[in-house]
Amino acid sequence: MNNKLYASADDALRGIVQDGQTIAVGGFGLCGIPEALIAALRDSGTSGLTAISNNAGVDGFGLGMLLNTRQIRKMISSYVGENKEFERQYLAGELELEFNPQGTLAERLRAGGAGIPAFFTRTGYGTIVAEGKETREFDGNHYVLETALHADVALVKAWKADASGNLVYRKTARNFNPAVAMAGNICIAEVEEIVPVGALDPDTIHTPGIYVDRIVVNAAPEKRIEQRTVRTA
Repeated sequence: MNNKLYASADDALRGIVQDGQTIAVGGFGLCGIPEALIAALRDSGTSGLTAISNNAGVDGFGLGMLLNTRQIRKMISSYVGENKEFERQYLAGELELEFNPQGTLAERLRAGGAGIPAFFTRTGYGTIVAEGKETREFDGNHYVLETALHADVALVKAWKADASGNLVYRKTARNFNPAVAMAGNICIAEVEEIVPVGALDPDTIHTPGIYVDRIVVNAAPEKRIEQRTVRTA
């Protein structure tokens, strides 16, 4: 058996996660989140975590589970709706929040994985997002200096993987996952299917296996829908 493949999400996290770490988690809302790994992280009991994620799931699911158990100390995120416990903790001063425009968050993660320490962006100039940050003018436009994001552990969700850790994401579940995978010192991937090495077309691989340290299979994730809307008859 390839040493990247682990029998369960608990096994995949064992010896890796610790109190006080920074954890980057893929997904957009509930789309493309590593459900089993998040549940295993909750069960690990680790605390004082800084979580980098586009948002914090919903109450009781996704990263919302870790808010319920008070394991997250700080969120570095973009969209912060859909979660009443997130709102309650933040307004009560119980949860730190580093707020980012969505594109800035994605680029901070990508920069972290690419070895770029910081970059200038026009997004957020003149708003509270720019407070305390260096600004500079280029060609008559004002820019804000944003620093790269790095994580101790990255948790991502993919559709398929081979035993070497090459990953393929499915449609919009790709979202933040490739950037999160690059930004982690250790990357653990939750996948629905393992295929033999060589079965994936090299041109279809989204995250090369060099970024992936551990793999766990969750063949039947719940894939809960945040807000289900149906047409009336």
